Amino acid sequence: MSSIKKNIAGKSFKANKGLKVGIVQSEYNSEIGDALYKNCLSTLLKSGVSEKNIRTVKVPGAFEIPYACQKLASSKQYDVIISLGVIIRGETPHFEYIAGSCSKGIMDVSLRTGTPVIFGILTVNNLSQAKARADKGTEAALSALQIANLNF
Repeated sequence: MSSIKKNIAGKSFKANKGLKVGIVQSEYNSEIGDALYKNCLSTLLKSGVSEKNIRTVKVPGAFEIPYACQKLASSKQYDVIISLGVIIRGETPHFEYIAGSCSKGIMDVSLRTGTPVIFGILTVNNLSQAKARADKGTEAALSALQIANLNF
């Protein structure tokens, strides 16, 4: 089990009519990334997002995700953006640099552009933890739908 705390899984949200979603997926650790994407896309479609209103951009690794999110958000064509990927801890400090830079970059894009960017990037200690969490794409999609429905 990946979490004992209550999360968004199991909830349902309906997409606003015409909702436009950008998805940025890292190709690194593609076995897990592809599972995240499949679950995310399936949830969006089941919730009423039109396939023609979903754009997917694939980038080489997690470090490139904030850049692609920035490009999508700056276009003002998307109501919400979902970032998907996995960063697995290794034996060097590389994990901390990539995970920290990636999370800060994604938050900066959200705050700078006003377009919400959902953090659907797994940060795990090993591959078995990543595999156990490969269904988290569903939660990323549900988070995107929930934030897109907020009224301020």
